[in-house]
Amino acid sequence: MPQEQYAHRSTMHTSEGPQVYKVGIYGWRKRCLYFFVLLLMILILVNLAMTIWILKVMNFTIDGMGNLRITEKGLKLEGDSEFLKPLYAKEIRSRPGNPLYFQSARNVTVNILNEKTKVLTRLVTGPQAVEAHSQKFEVKTLSGKLLFSADDNEVVVGAERLRVLGAEGTVFPKSIETPNVRADPFKELRLESPTRALVMEAPKGIEINAEAGSLKATCRTELRLESKDGEITLNSAKIKLPNLPQGSSSSAGSRQKIYELCVCPNGRLFLSQAGTSSTCQINTSVCL
Repeated sequence: MPQEQYAHRSTMHTSEGPQVYKVGIYGWRKRCLYFFVLLLMILILVNLAMTIWILKVMNFTIDGMGNLRITEKGLKLEGDSEFLKPLYAKEIRSRPGNPLYFQSARNVTVNILNEKTKVLTRLVTGPQAVEAHSQKFEVKTLSGKLLFSADDNEVVVGAERLRVLGAEGTVFPKSIETPNVRADPFKELRLESPTRALVMEAPKGIEINAEAGSLKATCRTELRLESKDGEITLNSAKIKLPNLPQGSSSSAGSRQKIYELCVCPNGRLFLSQAGTSSTCQINTSVCL
């Protein structure tokens, strides 16, 4: 019913005159209502403007937002990306022709888990070292040839040549087994044990060969060449033993320079001036 008709019907004729009853929102309530409606409209406009600004800044499109694009093969990130929580993915690769970088303030850890979420293999690259935790570590070529392998039992070097470039050489605390030890061309080969003995053993013989240089063996106490079942051959045009002791002369005043090589029962060698017969028995005092 219109307000005018309602006001007209509500008019009562009394002795004091007609009285009208108004229905609606008037006064300070009306002003508050208009204020809240205006404030709500301002908030809606500000919210809409902020939403449009965020969409523009974050580069929201149908294919994704920012550097993230959704393709048929998965997610594509362009530029640098930062992940604050773990990332689970089946495959991570860079764009064709571009490298893939992993950067961290502390370390980068790659874990391989089994069905029970137990770590099987772990690769940790930290500021101090690169650590690989696994049952076996292998390095292979593109063709599949084994170059290096390490496990609890042994370390295998599959390359044709192992080169050690350190100035101090290579230190083996225990034994080493190899069919051939040689130096680079025009370089010296030195086998040295500073504080212990140096032992070389082979079931079918040991060959020491210096084709273009000399061979030198030095020790502090004794040097032993031992052959249990065969013989020791010194094959050279000239064999010199300069520091052997000499026995007394077989004849007084003899100045001959021909000597006989004698062997003591304890293995000691000495020289004795040669005579018509062996003079070793005469100079056995050298063996004492």
